[in-house]
Amino acid sequence: MPKIIHKEKPMHWPTLNTVIMVERTLKEIGEGVVSVAELKRNIPRQVNHNTLMIILHYLEQSNKIFTSLKGITWIHNPNPNLRKAISEGLEI
Repeated sequence: MPKIIHKEKPMHWPTLNTVIMVERTLKEIGEGVVSVAELKRNIPRQVNHNTLMIILHYLEQSNKIFTSLKGITWIHNPNPNLRKAISEGLEI
């Protein structure tokens, strides 16, 4: 009996330009919590919802954003002095 393989609709992967655009928008929004709907309104170009979710998942996994029930917050801090203090700091 042959196996029936169900072909799923291919997922649309974001381009690097789209990822950078979403990152830049989140940085510009500044400190505070933003909802996905508000983020969509602030992005310069329209982004597919599933594509945006992939980008947000990537940004959360790379510790650039924090996602909670209230929304999304930009947390990435590239300051080299902060990174050095964290790596050399004492654990309490």
